[in-house]
Amino acid sequence: VQLQASGGGLVQAGGSLRLSCAASGRAFSNYNMGWFRQAPGRGRELVARISWSGGSTYYSDSVKGRFTISRDNAKNTVYLQMNSLKPEDTAVYYCAAVSWPTGAPIDNNWGQGTQVTVSS
Repeated sequence: VQLQASGGGLVQAGGSLRLSCAASGRAFSNYNMGWFRQAPGRGRELVARISWSGGSTYYSDSVKGRFTISRDNAKNTVYLQMNSLKPEDTAVYYCAAVSWPTGAPIDNNWGQGTQVTVSS
């Protein structure tokens, strides 16, 4: 099982990025997926999750209305569209399989994250 996040970068405040997380080695469509982030000196935070079918989503208050999570099960990929970015969104972003409705990761398989840096 491998998870590979990509799409991060440096963007000015107010800008947008689209993150992708490609999964391999598992029945991706069976799993609820989540995006997490970890800023320097802080714990890992769940920012969004999506059910296995894509029919249900959840967002943390800090990103609600600005971020959109989606998935393409045919491509084994989950996405995070991030709009109206703020400097406080700066973090390393990871994807993981999660339980529902708690959003807790189901294992310790985080894969390689992608760095998002938002300049003011």
